[in-house]
Amino acid sequence: MAHEVTVYSREQCHLCEEALETVEAVAAAVEATVEIEEVDVDADPDLAAEYGDRVPYVFVDGRPAFKFRVDESELRSRLES
Repeated sequence: MAHEVTVYSREQCHLCEEALETVEAVAAAVEATVEIEEVDVDADPDLAAEYGDRVPYVFVDGRPAFKFRVDESELRSRLES
């Protein structure tokens, strides 16, 4: 089964970098196909207004999954189900 993970982030955000690294590591470790999209909220005024400083915000298959920190075990479980 294929999964889509979207990471809403911004530049110069260490939590965003950590979240993306965790997502990439888990995606590489599971057998499912995982497409990862990183979206810079500062590139879109609407997204910047919606998310403000609440990044990283991670969606899995279009549903909100994690805010600020990605739980590796929970993400693995979601991607393997």
